Amino acid sequence: MGKTNYRRTHHVDTDIVTVGRTPEEQFGYVNPPVYRGSTVLYPDTAHFERRDARYPYGRYGSPTTDSLEAAMTLLEGGAGTVLASSGLAAIAIALQSQLKAGDHLLVTDSCYAPTRGFCNGVMTRFGVSVEYYDPRIGAGIADLIRPETAVIFLESPGSHTFEVQDIPAIVAIAKKHDIATIIDNTWATPLFFRPLDVGVDIAIHAATKYIGGHSDVMLGTVTANEKTWPALKATWHMVGECAGPDVVWLGQRGLRTLSARLKRQMAAGIEVAGWLETQPEVARVLHPALESHPDHALWKRDFKGATSLFSVVMNPGPKEAFAAFLDGLELFGIGASWGGYESLCLPFDPRAVRTATTWHADGPAVRFHIGLEDTGDIIEDLKAGLERWRKAGGGAG
Repeated sequence: MGKTNYRRTHHVDTDIVTVGRTPEEQFGYVNPPVYRGSTVLYPDTAHFERRDARYPYGRYGSPTTDSLEAAMTLLEGGAGTVLASSGLAAIAIALQSQLKAGDHLLVTDSCYAPTRGFCNGVMTRFGVSVEYYDPRIGAGIADLIRPETAVIFLESPGSHTFEVQDIPAIVAIAKKHDIATIIDNTWATPLFFRPLDVGVDIAIHAATKYIGGHSDVMLGTVTANEKTWPALKATWHMVGECAGPDVVWLGQRGLRTLSARLKRQMAAGIEVAGWLETQPEVARVLHPALESHPDHALWKRDFKGATSLFSVVMNPGPKEAFAAFLDGLELFGIGASWGGYESLCLPFDPRAVRTATTWHADGPAVRFHIGLEDTGDIIEDLKAGLERWRKAGGGAG
């Protein structure tokens, strides 16, 4: 269950391939086997009473889970990692490990919508006061701190709208008041941003996405520093959460190619986003790696790279034109997840879920995920889509 003594000794491209693999324990096979099991047998009653088995029960881990936990712990630079059945489950465990009735929770207004659903629907029911803040608040978050504030939840860039938070500034305020900080780091992955290095306490990933990389797993990871690890481990144990061995095995397999995939997808995402920014039908592109992004300087300061998820705001146009643009795309599926090898698009309107900020856009918005297809083919597909937009009455600047 996640606690390791691994320390990064090589380049991340080497570590991501090697850490957590123990061929010498598996008859020389490169990958860990899939251990499917619930019951662990003890040799006698004395051993059972001491619970001194390496793996005391199926839910508590196996060599299969060890592989991914060890890798994520090293890549994030934490004290330990637990695995969950989804990204949302990982978020829920992290929040529950640091909050109790009567506490005050600050959450970025640009968070993943299911995060908001959990906070509003579960945390408040159990006596936690939830308040949302402007993701661009920076050190101004000091004005929202109360004596009972226990956690600040971050996500950077923000879901759909891609605001980049000033994480060091927020963390500095949190530490001054002994407040735990938790971040959803799914967009950046540990390759492009390591939150614990700048003082964040807990980092979460929906490993369903870039870590899995093939759109075939539901998986979450939570990595904690030394201070928050005991509570996280205990909470994970008590709520009975675990990820199935087959899913974990697919997750660790996807992790091994993460660096290679992200290098290509970063370049592809920037190329396609840059092309879209030049099109007269597009009002603006929300991609932190573009100089036009209002938070580009923060992204450049804190991040080592950019993944291939970004959003586009179109010029005003009728719903029929927007549907014609998206529905006719050949290389883009319309789907809610992302991080796999295939390109996706998803129309969105965040106005219904924002409470601390206001979404300003005259035209419709779409989130794009750029996969591993040829970028020339992707751009040709989008070009044809923009032609359909114009023919159906969509506006051009």
